[in-house]
Amino acid sequence: MKTLKSTKELADFCKAAADHPYVTVDTEFLRERTYYSKLCLVQLAIPSEDEDSAVLVDPLVDGISLEPLYELFQNEEVVKVFHAARQDLEIFWVDAGVFPKPLFDTQVAAMVCGFGEQVGYETLVRKICKQGLDKTSRFTDWSRRPLSDAQKTYALADVTHLRKIYEHLSAELSKSNRSHWVAEELQVLTAPETYDIRPEEAWRRVKTRTHSAKFLAVVRELARFREAYAQQNNVPRSRVFKDDALTELASTKPRTHADLGGSRLLLREARRGAIADGILEAVKKGVNCPQDELPKVDNSRDKLKVNPALADLLRVLLKSKTETSGVAAKLIATSSELDQIAAGERDVPAMAGWRFEVFGEDALKLCSGDIALAAKGQSVEVVKL
Repeated sequence: MKTLKSTKELADFCKAAADHPYVTVDTEFLRERTYYSKLCLVQLAIPSEDEDSAVLVDPLVDGISLEPLYELFQNEEVVKVFHAARQDLEIFWVDAGVFPKPLFDTQVAAMVCGFGEQVGYETLVRKICKQGLDKTSRFTDWSRRPLSDAQKTYALADVTHLRKIYEHLSAELSKSNRSHWVAEELQVLTAPETYDIRPEEAWRRVKTRTHSAKFLAVVRELARFREAYAQQNNVPRSRVFKDDALTELASTKPRTHADLGGSRLLLREARRGAIADGILEAVKKGVNCPQDELPKVDNSRDKLKVNPALADLLRVLLKSKTETSGVAAKLIATSSELDQIAAGERDVPAMAGWRFEVFGEDALKLCSGDIALAAKGQSVEVVKL
């Protein structure tokens, strides 16, 4: 189990990898105590039987640079293969502002190839490689050194089996002419806005029971402060204050440090110092928000005039299309999208790209009465009218 601990060793491996059609990639990281993930290990493998074809890269070694890896990421002659790539890509984007290209995500590909929704790596190893995985090292502390042999074995398995999984799924996609489906899905993963969290928009992720604009103005300012503080100090949002404390503060609107002492949900550390000052300033700013700058909540979905019978028929159609195409239903259309279609809306993901081929076209025909659904044995078939 070779571990690369210098920039030169990494550069040599990446140079060799550039001569192959693909390289498999995975990472181990910690995020429990930080806002940004702390990269602790990178695993790489190339399609070869050589014992040095799979390696570990230790990014915690003093003086090592990942620049050779990032150069490989930009080499468009080599496909970079990940499984469930989102968190890995966020690390590389935050660290170096680069995305691997071209990219292949075996989790997305597996959903297109009929392996179900959000299929796990262990499942693919079992079904495609016909092997099992030892997951006992999964939740270990990857920042501690030295790494144990068990940790190294676990980490390498995440890229060695990935080679066979990639080759199998890639062949299936070529056979079914669905490679462009996966490419469409991966556009979201390689979009900077997917990972660039702006403090001024953080309030939209906070679930509240009221849509009062004045209340939401305070929520917005509290969420803005929390996000900015967490980013600047590299601490989890929950270490600043949790969502339930945020909504409590938006309701009670504390004006003084003494008022913060009466909060049931605020952490002790947040009742003094910079966090306390930030909370009071955010509340004040939210309370004094000008009328024309109050948050505008999109209630359009609440006002949708959904035809419930048609929505049910669309759900049956989706189930039928899932069975015939082998593509996970969640990947084709969400429940809320079906309601939107049943309410007459057409600007939804299910009505564009490959989804239109699989489902959207017949969904339109069903809505207009050009087709019907008929039960045949255990399945449902589309009937032209």
